[in-house]
Amino acid sequence: MSTSDNRYVTQGVHDLASALWFGGTVMGIAGVNKSGSDLTSGSDRIRVAASAWQRFQPVQWGGIATILYTGSKLTAASGDRIALQKGYGSVGLLKIGFVVGGAVATAYASFAGKKIAEAAQAAEQRGEPVSVKDATIPTPTTPADLAAWQRKQRVAQFVQPLLAGGNIFCNAYLVQSYRAGQTAKGVLARLNPLT
Repeated sequence: MSTSDNRYVTQGVHDLASALWFGGTVMGIAGVNKSGSDLTSGSDRIRVAASAWQRFQPVQWGGIATILYTGSKLTAASGDRIALQKGYGSVGLLKIGFVVGGAVATAYASFAGKKIAEAAQAAEQRGEPVSVKDATIPTPTTPADLAAWQRKQRVAQFVQPLLAGGNIFCNAYLVQSYRAGQTAKGVLARLNPLT
């Protein structure tokens, strides 16, 4: 392995940031959103989850920014592979799409969370009961605007780990492309337009 191929620190930081993003979103869906269901007040169920997600946001955005930064460094160092190895560039573009799409889903989930908090507060001020199963699951008696935002946030939150996971799978493909056999296959495929 040449010095130019030895980017294990950048790759390691990239992988850790990807794991943090994926794991954090799964933990949020499975743990944070459900944790409020132990409370009796619907408003408290929303507040507990909102508070936890708000505290996690800087870490989550730091992970996404780190993925983008280290990914750009890894891409810049892989110029020859992008040019010579068939499939490398297209998977790299797909990986970027997963990260950017995931960042958009993350931002939208955060926006929906603010709308949920506003809708819950408005319902309380109108004297309506704020009945929710948990932070993102309404009950049949949940005020319509609150329930709509809960559903939107739930979808955005489920999309996040799917896109973060897609990023990890693309990364695994790209790392495996450095193996001698895969490199040879990719270069031969690029040279032979019929493959």
